[in-house]
Amino acid sequence: MAQTYLHPAREQSAALKALKKRRRGGAAPYLFIFPWIFGFLVFTLGPLLFSLVISFFDWPIVGKVTFIGLGNYVEMFTDDPLFWKSLMVTLKFAVLFVPLNIIVALGLAMLLNQKVRGSAIFRTAFYLPSVISGVALAMIWSWVYSGDYGILNYFLSIFGIQGPDWLNDTKWSLVAMVVASLWGQGSMMLIFLAGLKGIPKDLYESASIDGAGKLRQFVSVTVPMITPTILFNLITSIIAAFQQLTLALLLTGGGPMKATYFYAMYMYENAFKYFKMGYSAANAWFMFLIVLTLTFLVFKSSEAWVFYEGEMKRGPQKKPKPAKGGRVG
Repeated sequence: MAQTYLHPAREQSAALKALKKRRRGGAAPYLFIFPWIFGFLVFTLGPLLFSLVISFFDWPIVGKVTFIGLGNYVEMFTDDPLFWKSLMVTLKFAVLFVPLNIIVALGLAMLLNQKVRGSAIFRTAFYLPSVISGVALAMIWSWVYSGDYGILNYFLSIFGIQGPDWLNDTKWSLVAMVVASLWGQGSMMLIFLAGLKGIPKDLYESASIDGAGKLRQFVSVTVPMITPTILFNLITSIIAAFQQLTLALLLTGGGPMKATYFYAMYMYENAFKYFKMGYSAANAWFMFLIVLTLTFLVFKSSEAWVFYEGEMKRGPQKKPKPAKGGRVG
């Protein structure tokens, strides 16, 4: 067959047109993600870097800005008792909240994973509290915990128990905050439910044939298979524990006697009550370092207890012994 001959100039022009067309097509994905990139730079990365800068300044909302270097951090560690108080309250809250949050969410997910009629209705009912606003949630729990007309103390009185004034008792206020915070774990419950749905049924059948009961199946099959989900929910629970603010701000205001004075409330008051924006930014960056450290430790420990499907842990392999004559058998 005869081949079509193209003039070099025309051939170069066609190549340039094809290149321009590819470039226009290659720019289309960036146009679609540009709104997200713009929002991330303006509303996330920008404020994050700005907060790091102002943490080295005496930065009042109104007044002269003065560079003080590490002065905010030095004051925080050496001359502010509320810093240590709020940090200890938050750590106590996290010790109670994180494991209970995971246990309750996993328990609800296992109940919803059963084949029962109306499971979709129960799934919606359990998830609904997580979409209620923090203000509405605080109003509900203030009614539940009221020492005078609270529904919780009413039910306790039926059994002859005199309930305390939950939100005004230093012994029970933090526990009350933990229970109220567990109310909104619907998202974590759905994540666990998705993990449970992904476990192959063959594993349960094999375990049942081997004589394993329900408890043994839970320990040896369910828990190992959802360890990646547990890892994710553990990290998110730790972050949520250090960000606790709304309920404490509306229910107790940090009281009684600073028993529920969380670290996030401490930062909030430094910024918007005492107008020390630079000092509050230093507080925030210290909390970021704490959460980052805890997350790193959890990830580091996950190598010992998190199982990923298709992953096989191998022990130290022994080198084959050479056979007689120096040849490896």
